Amino acid sequence: MPDLEALAGLTRFERTAALDAWLAELLAEAVTGTPRPRPRRGAPPPVGLQGVALVAVGSLGRREPPPHGDVDLVLVHDGRPEIAALADAVWYPVWDAGLRLDHSVRTVPEAVAVASADVRAGLGLLDARCVAGDAGLAAALRSATLASWRQSASRLLPQLRDLRRGRARQLGELAFLLEPDLKEAYGALREGQVLRAVAAAQLADEPTAEAEEAYAFLLDVRDELRRRSGRPTDVLVRQEQRPVAVALGLPDEDALLREVSLAGRRLGFVADETWRRVEAALVRRPRGRYRRVRREPLAEGVVRQGDEVVLARDARPAADPGLVLRGAAAAARADLLLSPYTLKVLAVHSPPLPEPWPSEVRWSFLRLLASGRPAVAVLEQLDQEGLLSRLLPEWDRIRSLPQRHPWHRFTVDRHLVEAAAAAAELTRDVGRPDLLLVGALLHDIGKGRPGDHSEVGEPIAARIATRMGFSEPDVATLAAMVRHHLLLPDTATRRDIDDSATVDRVAATIGQDPALLHLLHALAQADGAATSSSAWSPWKAHLVAALVARVQARLGGTPVPEPEPVLHPGRPQVSTDDSTDASTGISVGVEDVADGQQVTIVAPDRHGLFSQLAGVLALNQLDVRAAKVNVVGGRATAVFAVRPRFGRAPVASILADAVRAALEGTLPLADRLRQREADYRQDAVRATPPRISWHNGEVTGDATGIVEVRAGDRAGLLYRLTAALATEGLAVTSARIETFGADAADHFYVCNPSGNPIAADQRSRVEAALVAAVRGAASDPVAGRGDTPG
Repeated sequence: MPDLEALAGLTRFERTAALDAWLAELLAEAVTGTPRPRPRRGAPPPVGLQGVALVAVGSLGRREPPPHGDVDLVLVHDGRPEIAALADAVWYPVWDAGLRLDHSVRTVPEAVAVASADVRAGLGLLDARCVAGDAGLAAALRSATLASWRQSASRLLPQLRDLRRGRARQLGELAFLLEPDLKEAYGALREGQVLRAVAAAQLADEPTAEAEEAYAFLLDVRDELRRRSGRPTDVLVRQEQRPVAVALGLPDEDALLREVSLAGRRLGFVADETWRRVEAALVRRPRGRYRRVRREPLAEGVVRQGDEVVLARDARPAADPGLVLRGAAAAARADLLLSPYTLKVLAVHSPPLPEPWPSEVRWSFLRLLASGRPAVAVLEQLDQEGLLSRLLPEWDRIRSLPQRHPWHRFTVDRHLVEAAAAAAELTRDVGRPDLLLVGALLHDIGKGRPGDHSEVGEPIAARIATRMGFSEPDVATLAAMVRHHLLLPDTATRRDIDDSATVDRVAATIGQDPALLHLLHALAQADGAATSSSAWSPWKAHLVAALVARVQARLGGTPVPEPEPVLHPGRPQVSTDDSTDASTGISVGVEDVADGQQVTIVAPDRHGLFSQLAGVLALNQLDVRAAKVNVVGGRATAVFAVRPRFGRAPVASILADAVRAALEGTLPLADRLRQREADYRQDAVRATPPRISWHNGEVTGDATGIVEVRAGDRAGLLYRLTAALATEGLAVTSARIETFGADAADHFYVCNPSGNPIAADQRSRVEAALVAAVRGAASDPVAGRGDTPG
């Protein structure tokens, strides 16, 4: 009986040999009652083992069993009547050893019948390998299975393709997952097995050496993952990434994830090309004479041939530096792909581009980017053949670079390609579509280097733009786009855009340039669309557009009316739902706005009012994204932009009752929110201390400072933070609330009700109170003081 822990510590070759030897002993003992050594390769089976063979399929059949893996076995026989007892004598010791067993007993015709009807069974039997017994019988099984697979390929391969595409929709692509499934995600180990199965059907070539190398690396990662975790898992979770990286000799978990991404992209790319070949091969040709495929010229040196783009007969790649981009642009514009052979020829023979790029080359590059979605697949082709890095040497630094931010769907390089594709849909909104496309492709080029990626990327983008042949003013504009590509979304979501100081700061940052403003607006939209729907919600788009309108009005670039405020404190509300209590003076209105609702609450002014209102909204499952307070004649009007976590916002009467109870003290907000917090992982929240910063030079009006708090999100966090501010004597006049996955970034416009500036000692007390609030130790705000709500 094997020692499972000892097996886990062996190499795949050693583990295969150990399992094979043990299983051979089990079969020999089951047949004869006496253990026998495994016979030499090619030797006839001992008497008693003729007509029966123990065949390994799956990972053991491929000689790549992982630690703590399943054992997949088929007991093949020629009709022996005692086969059931023989099978039990083999299976039970395997179970007793603690191994998970997938088993079957078949004759060769039975196995072939199952393989021809079930694509999964057929795929597994392609890996059949004789472990013990009658090698001739096992060879007959393999030959019959292979013949059946080839005969049934036109029916089984489309099923296999649909299975893999379904898994891709369910699990995602290995190349872009932060916690990838190393076995079943698209581009994972299963893809390597599928490629061999398609080659066995004689519809594609055997996997390339690069694909086999990627497959072997993923096997190494899975083996180490299982060895370190001690479990039969295929998901590379975050907490296991560092020990696996160290075991494989990689610097850190990001290096590991990058190598996994590169391997997944290679296997996924080869799989995509293979399925295109399979689909073309399975299309039945019409009866009669073979029709020649028409060749249609697309651009100088490239033609369309069937469903792909190939080189023209008179093309001279070695003497034509612009052919790569010209061909790529022609393919994308026709929504086609370059043929694999054409890619290989271009990779081998294309000379380096002259610097700066000739205008014709730059024009081809812009045509490629302007193609939109079709350009994504073509750029991936250029990347996989190493051609993109030749055009942009800086690309290697960000290639398959993981992004740990929960909003990002892609690696850095793929995100840039997706952003350029999204920008192609916005080119009619700007005066310089060429700068928008290139700026979108380069806006995160500074990632993967020390420092702020916007600042680091600015000189890199300028260097690339100069090499592309852009003029000095255009180079400066592209560099500014990279430097300030987060200016609009960050300002819109973290500052009060109705504050004139906010508008002035943005205008000064962009150098009073209306053209740059519109380019940054389009770039922000493309960047958000390429990130995720969470990163670019209708609410965020509304805020950014409102900010752009205010800055444009300030710059006077075009005549526009003075923009309406995003939130409307103090003005009468046209509410779809309204509740007013004359006895308490509390009024609540709810109306639909972009991507959520706006809740307007009018109540008598009191110290800590803002915090209590935030607590009521939290109890009603409303996420606050922005807030503004106005006080006139002792009455406060607070306006909150909210988004319900579930369904719609509660009716105004329910909110009004809760507000009244909170102000009267009959609704214990702190206790109720503490109960709600029990649903959150508080240990994870408290593990990382919050980051608190002040921005005192960016405000006008009543506020004398902006305090920014970044912390782990939790139920009632906004209530606790505003309670802490009120406890330390600060009033909140407006707020911008943002959530990034499990993290919150809250910005509060604050002031002392007395009008005094915020002194250093008060800042220290406020910071300590905010830290305590994040950790859940903040006290409730003091009620009853009649000054501006805090």
